Amino acid sequence: MISKFFIERPVLTNVLAIIMILLGAVALFNLPVAQYPDVVPPTGAGYEWTDWSYQEKAVGRQLYVAFALALVLVYLLLAGQYESWYAPIVVILAVPLALLGPVLVLMFLHIDNNLYVQIGLILLIALSAKNAILIVEMARECRVRHGQPLLESAVAAARSRFRPILMTSFAFILGVATLVAATGAGASARKSIGITVFSGMIASTCLAVLFVPTFFVVIQRFEEWRVARKTESQQGRVMTTQRAESRP
Repeated sequence: MISKFFIERPVLTNVLAIIMILLGAVALFNLPVAQYPDVVPPTGAGYEWTDWSYQEKAVGRQLYVAFALALVLVYLLLAGQYESWYAPIVVILAVPLALLGPVLVLMFLHIDNNLYVQIGLILLIALSAKNAILIVEMARECRVRHGQPLLESAVAAARSRFRPILMTSFAFILGVATLVAATGAGASARKSIGITVFSGMIASTCLAVLFVPTFFVVIQRFEEWRVARKTESQQGRVMTTQRAESRP
């Protein structure tokens, strides 16, 4: 019922989705990077960063480059799988929804955007795309192969994939719960990646079932409109050519 409510109101759903995606993107870019204190060493002494701290300082904000490359890789792979340049957009749009969870939780807990958080954000691309792929693949099968109406295909896909999404997502969430509750040596690193993935998977699980079917309806309708327009254009050119050839 909830998925059908969102699908039948595409304007309201798209506005909410765009607002959530923009909030996630803006919050991600504004997430504070780990800060290091300005230490003034005594005369004749100095200091420098080593190991993980040095690597994190050298990399800086290259997270966004890696994030963009990961999205491009996912898009190209899905474009080859679906044989469409439009269908992968539905999956890509589900990724920013998963970022809302870790961004809000990390800002609330005052956790810096350290190296382990960045690894967790890259991991969320694959995990959030997995939920969207389950819905999109079923919806395209109902629409393209079986010829069902567009809205019915999206609703049927959301209903049939709801249980598998919950099973796989909560299995992973419970698996990383041990990282969230880590103690002892190295607990800070494990907590950073654990909290990031834990909160991101909860956000993706709750929002994907609601918004991905609506994204599919909008993108699939646009793709079918482009195909129909291209077909009409080609038919018009053929008719024009035939008329020109039939003239004496």
